[in-house]
Amino acid sequence: MRKYETIFILHPTFEEEVVKASIEKFKGVIENGGGTIDNVDFWGKRKLAYEISKVNDGYYTLINFTAGPELPRELDRIFRITDGVLRHIIVKEEK
Repeated sequence: MRKYETIFILHPTFEEEVVKASIEKFKGVIENGGGTIDNVDFWGKRKLAYEISKVNDGYYTLINFTAGPELPRELDRIFRITDGVLRHIIVKEEK
């Protein structure tokens, strides 16, 4: 098992319950894939460093998790096909 962290940005027009449901969806993907969630840090709505598709704000969330090496690929796939995810990144934490 390896330690990873992912940060993703959701579209700013989402209602708060849609944002929470999206976070729960991604947590579910991690847990159902055999991973364990270490920490979830919701940063709220923040200004983007640069405009993405004519959008200047987004809801930022950071999730630290432990999983096998195949789970990040599946999580990346889910991020890519989910509407409203502006950007995402998954990084393996160094020891």
